[in-house]
Parts: sequence; C-alpha cells; structure tokens
Amino acid sequence: MTGLFANGVVLDLILGAMAVEAVVLVLRHRLTGRGIAPRDFLGNLLSGMCLLLGMRLALGGAWWGFISASLLGALVFHVIDLRRNWP
Repeated sequence: MTGLFANGVVLDLILGAMAVEAVVLVLRHRLTGRGIAPRDFLGNLLSGMCLLLGMRLALGGAWWGFISASLLGALVFHVIDLRRNWP
C-alpha cells in the first residue's frame, strides 16, 4: 500500500477516475438534458486535475517546466471558475 503513494500510482488512479467522472457527467447532460451543466463544473474539475497532475509530475521527477505548466493550468481554470461563479 505504501508503494501506491510513494510512486504516485494512487494519483494516476484518481486522475483516471476524475476523467471518467467528467465524461459521464458531460454525456449524461448531453443525452438527457439533466444533471449539472458542463460549464458549471468543468473549471473546478480541471483545476483539481491540473493540481494532481503537477503533484504526479513532481513525484515522478519531471522537468520543472512541466510541473509549473500544470500549476499554471490549475490557476487558469481556477480563475475561470471563480469568474463564472462570482456574484
């Protein structure tokens, strides 16, 4: 179990689950018109995915440029989400 956390495999599993969640929610909304509209959740979800990707890259010893690019992506999606939901 320690190995899952030490080498970042758990992050791969979480990122995969988040991607599946996004696909299911978007398809459900497009096919039925019910559920959460993608514009209402994708900014938040993508921001979190970028943060997890940055952590995964850091654990894997990736080049700092890739890590900072994923963190910048998280910031951009976070700002988009804030602008969208700010009263």
